[in-house]
Amino acid sequence: MHVLVTGGSSGIGAATALAYARTGADVTITYNTGADRAAEVVKRIEQAGTRGAAVHLDLEDHATIAPAVAQAGPVDALVANAVRWGNVQPGSMAFEDVPAAEWSAAMHANVVGNALLVQAVLPEMRRRRWGRIVLVSSGIAEEGVPGPGPYGTAKMALHGLARALAWEAGRDGILVNVAVAGLTVTGVREFPQDVLDRLAARTPTRRLSTADDMAALIVFLGSAANHNLTGEIIRDGSNAGRSAHAI
Repeated sequence: MHVLVTGGSSGIGAATALAYARTGADVTITYNTGADRAAEVVKRIEQAGTRGAAVHLDLEDHATIAPAVAQAGPVDALVANAVRWGNVQPGSMAFEDVPAAEWSAAMHANVVGNALLVQAVLPEMRRRRWGRIVLVSSGIAEEGVPGPGPYGTAKMALHGLARALAWEAGRDGILVNVAVAGLTVTGVREFPQDVLDRLAARTPTRRLSTADDMAALIVFLGSAANHNLTGEIIRDGSNAGRSAHAI
């Protein structure tokens, strides 16, 4: 099995790449600016006893998408994890002050870029009549926080993309789902401990997820262990949006 994980040089992407490697899958990761980090992840993939590779891909530069997929080779499972975070941070500006360019950039990269990525892997999956696609979203898309409207809106668009793809590709044995990441320990490591405690207290499990927790969910959805689950939005137990309101 060959897996392509975009944004695989750190965080959830790196954890997912390594989790796949531990199952025996060959893994190609993509990176934008973190070439050194990507090389380290590839080294760890190979230490797990399988083949790893890293290719450059920039969701904002659509011309890099098809060449990256071609360089990776035939893909059995795609994990669309790469993201353009944008420049609008929580509480940084009022909604009416967000520039149009920020909206355009968020949609251009996170929506159109991921749609083009799927287009690049889909023909080979159809030919093989088997494939798994996991789109990584965020709890911010469903629950919202003040500020990053473009980011949350773009992530929610992935939910619609998955629904459409499930019907479009299901007859060819291709399953498409969304893994919704809540606040993870890696994503909030700079927060004071008392804030982390409050965030954890507002989750069903009373703890924040780790990147490895998300990786386990993604690997299930994007593997042969998933027999017929498609078009679904699967949420991480950190319950991101409600937790974020505790900050």
